[in-house]
Amino acid sequence: MHTRFILIETSHAGNVGATARAMKVMGFEDLVLVKPRWSNVLRREETIQRASGALDVLNNARIVESLDDALEGMTHVCATAMTPRDFGPPTVEPRAHFASLTENCLNVDAHSKAQNDPIALKQSQSHKGVAFLFGSERYGMRNDDVYRCHACIRIPTHPQFGSLNLASAVQVLAYEWRLALGGFANSVQDHASTAPELADAQQIAGLLSHWQEALTAIDFLDPDSPKKLMPRLNQLLNRAGLTQEEVHILRGIAKATLQVTAVKR
Repeated sequence: MHTRFILIETSHAGNVGATARAMKVMGFEDLVLVKPRWSNVLRREETIQRASGALDVLNNARIVESLDDALEGMTHVCATAMTPRDFGPPTVEPRAHFASLTENCLNVDAHSKAQNDPIALKQSQSHKGVAFLFGSERYGMRNDDVYRCHACIRIPTHPQFGSLNLASAVQVLAYEWRLALGGFANSVQDHASTAPELADAQQIAGLLSHWQEALTAIDFLDPDSPKKLMPRLNQLLNRAGLTQEEVHILRGIAKATLQVTAVKR
């Protein structure tokens, strides 16, 4: 889904930079500012410093004069407000609402594909512009802006201290939304594909044999009365899930142990 973060009449340049950073770490890049306090806020030093390298988000950000301009192309709009508004949209918590939103879109896509209806499929695919609105640090969101939204997101906070910094609120919602979209599955898979290979049973058996020899050499193991030491070590190594490199290290220890004991004798 295309995602847009909209800051309305932001008064602190640092929050704009911190918002860009929060968006970038969660993989989002569409930032729109509605009538910020500073017309050059995207180029101010404080903004750039707080962005901490998310300069591409700042470079692509837009400044517009009205919320109408900011909402162009968006089909689902979420306000962020601590206090519910009379006659306003339903107040929901982010995780439950985002799960419902993504599930509904997936169901529409699946139905369209099952029916082999290209028109319905195109309509379902176009119904995926999601915008998150954040009000001014000084007075939050205006009622009229909240009324335009489909949902009012309320971040669960301590009932006696619910005030969140603007950029912190952006980070929380960006994280929850990314989680609802499936996270970064490809990154996890890429990491898993490059993970070191586990040692197989034959390599573990070779390690145990080497260690048995070393433990005997230092008189830790009595070969005439071994009891259950080696089977227990076998289970320990199985639980550890050793990699091939780790087996080489442990065998190196056993080899060094045998060399030291041979010299002493």
